[in-house]
Amino acid sequence: MLNPKHLTLVILILLSTSSAYAQLGFSHEIGIITGPVAFKADFGERLDSDTNVGNTGFGIGLVHYINFAYQADCNCYTTDNYFNDHFKLRTEISFNKTKLNHLGKWVEDSRTSDEADKLRSHTGEANNFDIGMQLEFFPLSIRSFQAFGYRLAPFVSLGAHYVSYNPKVYTDYDNGTNDVGNVLDNNNFYSGWDPGSINPDSGSTWSVVSSIGVRYKLNMLSDLMIDLRGQYYFSDWVDGLDHQLNSNKYNDWLVWLNVGYIYYLD
Repeated sequence: MLNPKHLTLVILILLSTSSAYAQLGFSHEIGIITGPVAFKADFGERLDSDTNVGNTGFGIGLVHYINFAYQADCNCYTTDNYFNDHFKLRTEISFNKTKLNHLGKWVEDSRTSDEADKLRSHTGEANNFDIGMQLEFFPLSIRSFQAFGYRLAPFVSLGAHYVSYNPKVYTDYDNGTNDVGNVLDNNNFYSGWDPGSINPDSGSTWSVVSSIGVRYKLNMLSDLMIDLRGQYYFSDWVDGLDHQLNSNKYNDWLVWLNVGYIYYLD
């Protein structure tokens, strides 16, 4: 389960950081993001095209920005230095959900073995709650963008998120022992995996987040944003499966393409 002490500590750090910048008078932006998620898990086979495009879900989140380029308490631009004019600090709370299936050649209709049936019967679900920060870099001037010097402002970002994961594991394989659907019975899953490869327990971990995107200036107080994110978890249990085979030797990760609406508060 989610560790309340860890989550409280993360929230306090984020709030104190945002509060510290707010006391300096920097302006604020808020927004909402949503879009499709491609989850890269131990389901299917690494680098398999069916797996890469088949296990998709959705994500939604709330974002908050510290805009260093504008001083809210005086309605004026801040001191003209490179950092203020090219960086924003983004705080985010988000949730993503993806249903997971074994896809690819090992579960093709032509395969009629018990092992293929076990893989086809095994499904899962990734449910992840995120809270964290990213530092966004804008190659072009933020001040010029806000003054309609141009409509498009590309950016890249890097940061870290604390993740509470709650995977779901299902199987409808009938092993002949009246134990259909028991996810704690190894006989219901692929026999090539080590015992203990299935774990539906909730937990928490950290992740590194990086993205590339662009903002489009709608009007003086709002932007439209498109953001392509990659997120790598420091755990391989986010999907509830860690079978340790060479075909899936990396931790879980995802790609999220989101569209967002950003509103300038001050």
